[in-house]
Amino acid sequence: MGVSLSESAAKHVSNFIAKRGKGVGIRLGVKTSGCSGMAYKLEFVDETHDEDLIFESHGVKVVVDPKSLAYLEGTELDFVKEGLNEGFRFNNPNVKDQCGCGESFNV
Repeated sequence: MGVSLSESAAKHVSNFIAKRGKGVGIRLGVKTSGCSGMAYKLEFVDETHDEDLIFESHGVKVVVDPKSLAYLEGTELDFVKEGLNEGFRFNNPNVKDQCGCGESFNV
């Protein structure tokens, strides 16, 4: 199943990589944080590591470390615009509960 990007998220990431002038994709992970226990990490990837798992959606590579995949399996990263606000939305089927602000979650 893995991790995927919506078409909108893939376009947004592709545009940022083009502006940066380098990068092979994005890294998606989790860290211990927030009031619900875990938070998402999202960063550009300039090089991958041997243990990395690599998924591709709409021509963009999504890199995930094996420990994070247990929490992210089946997640789709979307990029949404709502009025004046825009940003990434994590559609994670593993989330059991999340804090009111949506910054952290638990599984």
